[in-house]
Amino acid sequence: MEKLLLQLKALADETRFAVIKMLLRHDLCVGALANRLRVSRPAVSQHMKILREAGLVSGEKRGYWMHYRVNRNELKKVAKKLLDLASIETTLEHACVRVKIKNGTGTKIKIKEGREKEMCKCCCEKPEKLKGKPEDCSPEQIKECHGDTKNHPCVSKDEE
Repeated sequence: MEKLLLQLKALADETRFAVIKMLLRHDLCVGALANRLRVSRPAVSQHMKILREAGLVSGEKRGYWMHYRVNRNELKKVAKKLLDLASIETTLEHACVRVKIKNGTGTKIKIKEGREKEMCKCCCEKPEKLKGKPEDCSPEQIKECHGDTKNHPCVSKDEE
């Protein structure tokens, strides 16, 4: 997981992503990348260091210059891990049972009948009544939302 996060962070930068796209077509040196990207050679070198550490590119010395190429197997592994993640099935076990209902005037939240005890306890059960983040609830909002402030997720143990 740590390696995947490192690789995703490396790919999340616009310049590094552009470098990967260029290197998929041609092996290039830092100078050629700098000219095409219109950035300095030291900046490209820093980007290449991050991509190398993530295992996404490798370099080969040719004469005076280092030419870089994409490690396609690593890039495919990243893609496969993302596909695997996107393929995880949703289960209703331990799921919040609130249901969003869209009507002409907006979205309302309704609790499925008889299932209140299965409601998530990590957030307000009637978020539409809040004016901001749950942590910013006023005692009046909490009372309106839940009837009391005991065991409300917006109230820390120190405040009770």
